[in-house]
Amino acid sequence: MERSIHFEFKAQYFQSSAISPDTREVWFVLHGYGQLAKHFIKKFNPIASRERVIVAPGGLSRFYLEGFNGRVGATWMTKEERLVDIDNYMSYLNQVYGEVTSNFEPEQKVDFHFLGFSQGAATVTRFLQWHQHDFKRLIVWAGSFPHDMEVAKLSDKLKGKEVVMVRGNQDPFIDSDSIEQQRFFIDSLGIDVTDITFDGKHEINNECLMKLAKL
Repeated sequence: MERSIHFEFKAQYFQSSAISPDTREVWFVLHGYGQLAKHFIKKFNPIASRERVIVAPGGLSRFYLEGFNGRVGATWMTKEERLVDIDNYMSYLNQVYGEVTSNFEPEQKVDFHFLGFSQGAATVTRFLQWHQHDFKRLIVWAGSFPHDMEVAKLSDKLKGKEVVMVRGNQDPFIDSDSIEQQRFFIDSLGIDVTDITFDGKHEINNECLMKLAKL
């Protein structure tokens, strides 16, 4: 007989600098499969500043990338206990969001940008669909909208927002079929999406990132 239990769970997240009265943007960036937040956040050093704070939560499940020792990576979820994983990371991300925003000054105006890379793209999209947080822009980088999204609900959340899809033209994980499936899904959402392609593979491209930061 399978049973469920709720218990307190401790998890870290990483932040480029402290929230201050000068903060005008917060970027929530979610890493891909097999990455770690403490390394992933460094990819955003070129755009981090006192005015733009980068926040990098991390997948709650960690594992050795090869064998039983050495380099460690993390994942947001697997097919095993999938819905439990989703519930857990939703609660975690919501707590991170709440802690970050608790440092704002009264009436402080801050624009939120949510970026998901690879597996993190599906994670951040689910988070935005399920929670009532306001934001300016969603960036889906080297990833896709998950197939099980509630189209009507997600469409309402994304209307009037900036939605950008970014991919490398040599990304081995994105083929013509997956691009076509995403176009079909986006059409069903009825939203405007900006497509950006850079010369590269499955990676955060600095030049592309800098351009996005200036948009």
